[in-house]
Amino acid sequence: MVNAISSGFAIYFVVWWITLFVMLPFGVRSQHEDGEHVPGTDPGAPVMPLMRRKLIGTTIVSMIIYGIAAWAYYAGLLNVVRLSRLMGFSG
Repeated sequence: MVNAISSGFAIYFVVWWITLFVMLPFGVRSQHEDGEHVPGTDPGAPVMPLMRRKLIGTTIVSMIIYGIAAWAYYAGLLNVVRLSRLMGFSG
């Protein structure tokens, strides 16, 4: 039981980080695009990164992705035989 819980947390952790990296570029305007360059900074630096909003959005989206994956696993849709067939291995 403890192994299943820790594996679930590890999988959610990976899903959360992948989702964060996907969401980072959305809604970001650089100083170059905005036209207001602060001296001593890179023109590609974001004006407002909106990290709080992205962290909350990442948590919500990753919960949905993890929930769908967990449902598919417990429904028997994600098993070794089915996934090996999808990847082209004989099984």
